[in-house]
Amino acid sequence: MTAPALARRALWAACLLAPLASAAAKPLPVPPAIYTDPAHDAAHPARMEVLHIPSGGVEINGVAYLASGAAPRSTVVICHGFPGNEKNLDLAQALRRAGWHAITFNYRGSWGSPGTFRFAQNPQDLQAVLAYLRDPAHAKALGIDTAHMAVVGHSMGGWVTAMAGAQDKGLVALGLISAANFGQIGQMAPEPRVKMMTENMETLASTPQALSEELGAHVTDYDFTSRAAALADKPLLVLTSDDGLAGEVAPLVAAIRKAGGKKLQTGHGATDHSWSDRRIDLEARIIRFLTPYLRSGA
Repeated sequence: MTAPALARRALWAACLLAPLASAAAKPLPVPPAIYTDPAHDAAHPARMEVLHIPSGGVEINGVAYLASGAAPRSTVVICHGFPGNEKNLDLAQALRRAGWHAITFNYRGSWGSPGTFRFAQNPQDLQAVLAYLRDPAHAKALGIDTAHMAVVGHSMGGWVTAMAGAQDKGLVALGLISAANFGQIGQMAPEPRVKMMTENMETLASTPQALSEELGAHVTDYDFTSRAAALADKPLLVLTSDDGLAGEVAPLVAAIRKAGGKKLQTGHGATDHSWSDRRIDLEARIIRFLTPYLRSGA
C-alpha cells in the first residue's frame, strides 16, 4: 500500500474516532466485578469445565469458566487472536465475577487443538462452539442461558467475531478488541506477509508460506467490511488501540453507520495491541457494554 494511501487511512480513522476523546475524558465507574469476588455458593459453586468441541472432524479444546448459582447464566465466548499468546483469561475471570459464564477455546491447529490451522476455519470453529453450547444437553449441563449469548474477540479474534457473528442472529451482542482485518493483511506484498506469518507461528500447525498464500488468495472475502450490513442491527462494541490497526477497522465502522447501524459503540485506548497497561480499563469497558444485553447473575 502506498504512503499516501496509508496517510489517508490514518486520517480517516482519526476523524471517525475523534468524537471519543471528550467522552474518554469523563471518568466512568469501575464495575464491582473488576475488584470484588462474588459470595460463595456452596450448593452451586463457581467452577471450570474442560470442553472438547466437535469442529471440522476433530474436537477442539475449550474451557468454561462457570459462574456460581443454580439458574442458567448468560454466556460470553472469547475468541483469541493470531497466534493467541494473549488469551484474555483475566477478562474471562472478570466476566464470571459479573455473574456470566465465559468460554474460551483454541482454533483447529492451535495451542493443542488437533487439525491444521487455516484462517478460513477460524470462523467455522466459533460457529461450532456456539452450536455446542446451544445443544440442549450441553446447555443444561453447563447452565447456559442460550437466549443471552455474546461473543468478544481480540485481534484476529475480532475478525472471527465479525465474520461469524454477522451470520448468527441468536447472539445479543458482539465486541471487537483491537481487531485486525485479514482481508487487508492479504493486500500486503508476499515477502512482508510471509515475514509476519513467520513471526507468529507459536504452536500453530501450519507453515508461514501456506498461511500467507491463503490470505493473498482471499483479499476480498476475508475483508470484514463486507459484513457491515449484517452487523448494522447488532449491538457492537469496537475498541481500538495505539497498534496501527485503527485504520483497518475504520472502514467497517463507517460502513455500519452508513447502513443505519444505531447500536454501534466505539472506544479507543492509549495502549498497545494487547492492552497491556489498560487491562482493568478493558474489562470495565466490556462489562459496561454487555450489561444491558446479558441477564444479571445476581
